[in-house]
Amino acid sequence: MDAFYASVEQHDFPELKGKPLAVGGGMYGVVAAASYEARKFGVRSAMPGRLALEICPDLIVVKPRFHRYKEISQQIRAIFYEFTDLVEPLSLDEAYLDVTENKKDMESANDIAREIRKRIFEETGLTASAGISINKFLAKVASDYNKPNGQKTIHPTQILDFMEDLPIEKFYGIGKVTANKMHELHIFKGSDLKKKSLEELTNLFGKSGNYYYNVVRGIHNSEVKPHRTQKSVGVEETFWENLLDEEAVFKQLEIISEDLETRLSTKEIKGKSLTLKIKYKDFTVYTRSKTQEEYFINAKNFYDTAKKLWELRPFDKPVRLLGLSLSNLNTQEKKQVSVQLKIPFEEFE
Repeated sequence: MDAFYASVEQHDFPELKGKPLAVGGGMYGVVAAASYEARKFGVRSAMPGRLALEICPDLIVVKPRFHRYKEISQQIRAIFYEFTDLVEPLSLDEAYLDVTENKKDMESANDIAREIRKRIFEETGLTASAGISINKFLAKVASDYNKPNGQKTIHPTQILDFMEDLPIEKFYGIGKVTANKMHELHIFKGSDLKKKSLEELTNLFGKSGNYYYNVVRGIHNSEVKPHRTQKSVGVEETFWENLLDEEAVFKQLEIISEDLETRLSTKEIKGKSLTLKIKYKDFTVYTRSKTQEEYFINAKNFYDTAKKLWELRPFDKPVRLLGLSLSNLNTQEKKQVSVQLKIPFEEFE
């Protein structure tokens, strides 16, 4: 999805359209998403709100509405499942789809992407971008190429040339720190990376070296995994204003406990380990967990335990985020055998 959280706000509140907008942030928060109008000023997600307001004084800041984003995400995933059951969500606004064999019997992966994007726009009023290629890495890289509201195909005959010309910071899985390290080694694009042997890359980057060696050659053997084993379930809340007293904290913990119970009951999931997460005004994070023999079963269990974990905190500082998560779950791993087949492509997109 294109600037998902910000686009939802602009869709639901038309007066925000065409204006620089940040979801989250403010003077003491962090930007969760920025509209394309705000990005022109350099506003980006994960940027401190104070900095965002400095570089874009006219920035409009709105409070996140995660329940709304989840609602629309479910609509979008329902569209995906009309085309294939091989859907691997990455987040609320992004997923991999294996359309080798698709429910519509469409022969062109490009046509499938166009049809999905068209349906998303018709049903949600939001735009999406797509990447199409022979594996997850290439499709992911391609999906960012013609944003917003576009799509890009990396045809099998184009892969090696495409990867050699690709700037190293555009490689999925290479973050800012690694990109800077590569620049110091005079690795600026794929062709530079390709000159390094597997041994050199492993010595320089450890296990990641093998990944870099393969993807620059268009090799990525990770299948689309529609059934990931769920290891934890959690609820977090970032507060518009920092919590300054214990009474306010306990009130929020009670709400979060009830939300967690609701989320678990819909999935029939139970767990034996409960973790409390606290993020303070200065962005330091503290977590503390309790594991017990019996499963935690309801909101009262969560709340009572969370209060005891709160008492163990080392700091008394204003709180900007609280979270509760349950792990050591009763879910069992399900193995699925899937087959990657060849995908028919149009010549170019």
